[in-house]
Amino acid sequence: MTERKEHAHKEHVVVNVAWPYANGPRHIGHVAGFGVPSDVFARYQRMRGADVLMVSGTDEHGTPLLVQADKEGVTVRELADRYNRQIVQDLAGLGLSYDLFTRTTTRNHYAVVQELFKGLYANGYMIKETTQGAISPSTGRTLPDRYIEGTCPLCGAEDARGDQCDNCGNQLDPVDLLNPVSKINGETPQFIETEHFLLDLPAVKDALEEWLKSRQDWRPNVLKFSLNLLEDMRPRTMSRDIDWGIPVPVEGWETNGAKKLYVWFDAVIGYLSASIEWAYRTGSPDAWKEFWQNPDAKHFYFQGKDNITFHSQIWPAELLGYAGKGSKGGAEHRLGELNLPTEIVSSEFLTMSGSKFSSSKGVVIYVKDFLAEFGPDPLRYFIAVAGPENNDTDFTWEEFVRRINNELANGWGNLVNRTVSMAHKNFGEVPVPASLEQADQRILSLAEETFATAGAALEQSKFKQAITAIMHVVGEANAYIAEMEPWKLAKDDSQRERLATVLWTALQVVSDCNVLLTPFLPFTAQKVHETLGRDGVWAAQPRVEEVSDTQPVDLVGVGLPPEGHSYPIITGDYDNQQAVWQRVDVTPGTPLAKPEPLVAKLDPELAQTGPQWAPVQ
Repeated sequence: MTERKEHAHKEHVVVNVAWPYANGPRHIGHVAGFGVPSDVFARYQRMRGADVLMVSGTDEHGTPLLVQADKEGVTVRELADRYNRQIVQDLAGLGLSYDLFTRTTTRNHYAVVQELFKGLYANGYMIKETTQGAISPSTGRTLPDRYIEGTCPLCGAEDARGDQCDNCGNQLDPVDLLNPVSKINGETPQFIETEHFLLDLPAVKDALEEWLKSRQDWRPNVLKFSLNLLEDMRPRTMSRDIDWGIPVPVEGWETNGAKKLYVWFDAVIGYLSASIEWAYRTGSPDAWKEFWQNPDAKHFYFQGKDNITFHSQIWPAELLGYAGKGSKGGAEHRLGELNLPTEIVSSEFLTMSGSKFSSSKGVVIYVKDFLAEFGPDPLRYFIAVAGPENNDTDFTWEEFVRRINNELANGWGNLVNRTVSMAHKNFGEVPVPASLEQADQRILSLAEETFATAGAALEQSKFKQAITAIMHVVGEANAYIAEMEPWKLAKDDSQRERLATVLWTALQVVSDCNVLLTPFLPFTAQKVHETLGRDGVWAAQPRVEEVSDTQPVDLVGVGLPPEGHSYPIITGDYDNQQAVWQRVDVTPGTPLAKPEPLVAKLDPELAQTGPQWAPVQ
């Protein structure tokens, strides 16, 4: 991995991205909620000069992986390895600029998770209780809360899950459900007495409430949902009867092969453990502290709406209890006081003909198929402009074709192509402008003002608002060219100066729009950068690197994975890219070549049929 430059004076921004579950390749529903929005945000923050740390990885514990491994007749580790590699390829192919994308089966992750558990336990926020656990009568295995569905005892909704009801937002236990059934095989679960550790949420309720009420600029639905969770706070089970997961680091439990930590206790700690692994891999083992212990650092969490509870309740509760900030007090532990989330940026669902994307139900468009046929930027554009930012959004091939052809190809691609083509044909270089007329100044001012308006929208994760403002400039620039008619000016030698001025103006606006579109369309932005006669890396792309699990960990618990296991990570050298969030002047005299087509138009028939690998039903 590349060493990072020191950025002592810069603002520190952590982009914490939901951990995809390693039970299959990613479909476009996954990346619409967490992948593309988080990357647009991270790229914008880097361009405006913040020191960004973007982390995530594959989430590899819990029952679903065990069920899948059984089905395929492989070990759970083999399955996790296979899907971890596939997901890394999917996300890197989409250009998601992680500083580190790792996994939860590393020695470092186990050690960090066990350290947090021990700190919570020592401070009194992990309590031992005998509870009712659900098991599958046919296999004897624990059924995770999310794998049990039934009728909500509070609001009567029929598809409530064992951990919460999405209809009324209340936290539940599987034993509360009316008519519970297993989602795995439809059988009625058996409830048995079992001993577990519970996170004492009521003991941190006041601290949680104080923190939540101080959040001003969250998306209203996220804040309302999070505040509602406070009404029914009760201890929540953080261990499981399962043989695949992180051992519970408490005497008498450490060697119990049938008890492990709850996957959601460990998954959210991944943001921290990935930051610690990132610091180690860049050669500055303490660099993570600037992002996690510095109270001025900002933390943004990106995920789908079904995971709000873990990020606005469970994870902050873990952080508060570990720091001794609840009603039981407590000491600070080895990792110090850690930053709470600044904002939870939660998206709604991308659906397909009204039903949620689901590999198991066959409602699916895989990222790898999409990338192979269309490349990354058309998907990134569609998600930004028509994705599920504030409400569930239906994906249709018709809408995809319309957006790409009308907006990306006819709008943006056409603007770049015609402008550079005319400048190349008439001057062979960026021309020298004469005095600007009102129309020239008007379009230049609009482009320049859009840095502030689009930037303000991106600061608040309002991606649609930002890209709509940018595409408005693209439309106005096309209208400017239509009005100025440079092709007519080119036929009149006395209009040579005016032609130069119009084309210089248009080239400057193309340059501005390219800067503005860079977070959304990084691959296209690099091409436009070169089309404008510039060289070097404008928008850096992630790369996949093979590493070995040899990070020295100060062992705090037991049962760590074997040393030396090899796995791929996503990382990148984003420090040395040229992209900045401001006007980059076009320099008269810069040689221009005849441009290559920028955006491929899609066959209109695709709108009706869909591609072979995802036909319209």
